[in-house]
Amino acid sequence: MRITKLTEKWILQTAEILYKEFADIDAWPDMDSAIQEVQESLSDNRLSLIAVDGDTVTGWVGGIPTYGGRVWELHPLVVARKYQGQGIGRLLVLELEKRAKELGGLTLWLGSDDEKYQTSISGIDLYPDVWQHMRDIRNIKNHPYEFYQKLGFVIVGLMPDANGFGKPDIYLAKRILG
Repeated sequence: MRITKLTEKWILQTAEILYKEFADIDAWPDMDSAIQEVQESLSDNRLSLIAVDGDTVTGWVGGIPTYGGRVWELHPLVVARKYQGQGIGRLLVLELEKRAKELGGLTLWLGSDDEKYQTSISGIDLYPDVWQHMRDIRNIKNHPYEFYQKLGFVIVGLMPDANGFGKPDIYLAKRILG
């Protein structure tokens, strides 16, 4: 397994993984939208890395600079189902972190939607006490926020109803300085 920069050669395989793995939440409803997302990640100012096993793309992570490159958004992260649980996502995130840091990044952040009622903060009205709900969050059905916490990310905020009533977005961030 190797982590390398995404190139034109790998666009279709990468888009297929994105489309298939996010099909249940309709984030990229068809291959055309998945291909467009992958192609956009090839912009000069962005980072786009893939995990490759032989001639097979097994995962992808993207990075988008914000705040003048001091803060990088991790978007997206996806690993093909067949390869999940093997540390590929972790390797991709750590490599993105390293490269963002080399480009002057101080913080890496992401939003992790809860559209499938996987946490204690979904399916409810988070107002008026969003902070209390955030403090008491529990992982009910294997939401990925705990994966990110294992990599040093902390929950820094919530966006109630980001994806419809009771479907929040969980914001996580990590300092990459030093």
